[in-house]
Amino acid sequence: MLWLKAFHVVFVVTWFAGLFGLPRLFVHHAMRTETGEIELLKVMERGMFRIMTFGAVMAAAFGIAMLIVTPAYFELKWLHAKLTIVALLVGYHIWCYRLLVAFRENRNRRSHVWFRWFNELALLPLIAIVVLVVVKPF
Repeated sequence: MLWLKAFHVVFVVTWFAGLFGLPRLFVHHAMRTETGEIELLKVMERGMFRIMTFGAVMAAAFGIAMLIVTPAYFELKWLHAKLTIVALLVGYHIWCYRLLVAFRENRNRRSHVWFRWFNELALLPLIAIVVLVVVKPF
């Protein structure tokens, strides 16, 4: 079980690196006008999205493996709250993909300031999940 937890945490960190990193690339992309810089940012965005998607899939796989090994976890209220927040993060992940596609197709109409705020959205779920997992308040 400890191996499953360890790798779950590793891939959660990988996922969150992308959830914070990709929107930061969007900030820079929204500020650029030079074609060469924009094309480089598109390549970097695709790579970051692949890494964060891999992290998300692997975090989910190890999380599911932990639930299979210890089905009693399903009875814990804090876990239900955590999984609800994870579902919201999946929505944020999908939103990032839609923004990536808009940049790829040169359809972005949002400012770098909007993306700076968007970049911070993943922080609150991260804090909530860490508190739920460590403190187990329920």
